[in-house]
Amino acid sequence: MTVVKTPLIEVRGLSKHYPVGTMRRKRLYAVDDVDLTIGEGECVGLVGESGCGKSTLARVLARLVDPTEGKITLSGADIASMPARSFGGSPLRRDIQVVFQDPTESLNPGFTVFQSIADPLKRLLGGTSKDIAEMVFAALDDVGLPREYGTRYPHHLSGGQKARVGIARAIAVKPKLLVLDEPTSALDVSVQSLILHLLAKLQKQRNMSYLFVSHDLNVVRLLCDQIAVMYLGRIVEFGPSNSVFYDPRHPYTRALIDAIPDPARKNTARIKLEGSASSPIDPNQSACRFAGRCPAEITICSQTMPLLTARDDGGLVACHRADDVALRTSAQAGARMS
Repeated sequence: MTVVKTPLIEVRGLSKHYPVGTMRRKRLYAVDDVDLTIGEGECVGLVGESGCGKSTLARVLARLVDPTEGKITLSGADIASMPARSFGGSPLRRDIQVVFQDPTESLNPGFTVFQSIADPLKRLLGGTSKDIAEMVFAALDDVGLPREYGTRYPHHLSGGQKARVGIARAIAVKPKLLVLDEPTSALDVSVQSLILHLLAKLQKQRNMSYLFVSHDLNVVRLLCDQIAVMYLGRIVEFGPSNSVFYDPRHPYTRALIDAIPDPARKNTARIKLEGSASSPIDPNQSACRFAGRCPAEITICSQTMPLLTARDDGGLVACHRADDVALRTSAQAGARMS
């Protein structure tokens, strides 16, 4: 049974379209009409291939990028309608913090570790120098870094240590939501595991909500309560992690899972994606974005955009064939197999 948590942040009809072309008359639909809810203390994983729009969605949700349209409701306020300057100076800014993909690029090389963590504290919380120092050291303690590391510069740190500094900087202001944009993808595999365990521990200790952007479904399944699957700017499936992973209703989700190396499933029929994704520039709004690439495509797929509808386990899926039992159990009906 799915436990419904109190919503922390609700996204409705969120879009981010970029003008492109020589006359800037065309539009690249990076994010298109997305609905998403993250509950208090909940971890939602956002997955999809490169270029699907997941990082753009994360940045728009965190108000690092202005949306084209839509609502982002946080603590009763629509932060999407707030000018960037107003949001940056409001108390709501501290409620959403970001951990970036590349810890080296996200740290100012001219700042010490102490300065990197103290800077947002001064801007968002204020307080005396003693107050700031106590909060910086508390954040270092929480991420497992010795306090003497406060005097070091980024070039003195390993990749894992830089990642911990980035996390410390984000949690120091005590946010309600942490947006994690592929926070371990730039790290060695051995270090990735340590950082993931740290993130899981911090979430339990602080009851923070996470939006965890990743291309690694195994990581998302283990860390997250819910999984949202994104394709060409749209959410195509959403639901409890185990349900989405073990009973995917969308062919794209199934294909992502089937692409994971698993010796135990070497003799199992799998969906194999063929071709490349269609262009996100002025896409056909009257057809499924996955049409033309989907192994289970039927006529209606190229004529009508499927909307997110309820799964029987409380999740959502946007597919005209979501209830096809043959597709769910054997992935053979209407499919091209590897």
